[in-house]
Amino acid sequence: MAKKERIGTVVSTACPKTIVVATERLYPHKRYNKILTQTKRYKAHDEDISCSNNDIVIIEECRPVSRHKTWKLKKIIKKATQE
Repeated sequence: MAKKERIGTVVSTACPKTIVVATERLYPHKRYNKILTQTKRYKAHDEDISCSNNDIVIIEECRPVSRHKTWKLKKIIKKATQE
């Protein structure tokens, strides 16, 4: 079975070796046909502590690392700009 992958933005790096990634999904409302945005947050394992906030990353499904972490960092697509 193929592993699931998600693309999202890092919203928190407060915990050690853990990042919180927010993904967005667009879907039409059933009655009004307006396009709505649904955001879901995943906790992912970051072994090298290489991510920072606002990075765009790919996370991959894996075996449970802890109670809430079942995803791991696969690749950093774009680093956030430092201002």
